[in-house]
Amino acid sequence: MSAIKESIDISRSPEEVFSYVTDPTHLPDWQESAVSVRLLGEGPVAVGSKVAVTRRMGRRAMVSIMQVIELDPPTSWHIHGIDGPVRGDVQGRIEPIDDGEHSRVTIALDFEGHGIGKALVPLVVRPHVRKEMPRNEQTLKGILEAGAAR
Repeated sequence: MSAIKESIDISRSPEEVFSYVTDPTHLPDWQESAVSVRLLGEGPVAVGSKVAVTRRMGRRAMVSIMQVIELDPPTSWHIHGIDGPVRGDVQGRIEPIDDGEHSRVTIALDFEGHGIGKALVPLVVRPHVRKEMPRNEQTLKGILEAGAAR
């Protein structure tokens, strides 16, 4: 299956968007299913950094370890799940628009299923993400455009 891909235009510079969206501590602020995030090791986040992300799927909370594969400020990032039955693969891209005053953010999310995850990905995970991802991007836009990003 192909990645789930969504784009949104945000009235903030690529540098501001990149700084916010690649800081894993902000995930629970703009992603509905993200409950908490814990950096594993010393910060700042760099290629090779790992984070433990707790997500709620229905009534269950699941922790997965994600590793930063690529960080190319302010244009792209790539994070990949390295454990658990469902391993996410997130690729983000930020394009400057309006001479860099605004940004177009595109996030592509795909999954690998391992064990029971092979059944969960098409039956539960992908349908859930297809519904959640556009709302997450709208929340991200709202936070950044309101100037609430720290």
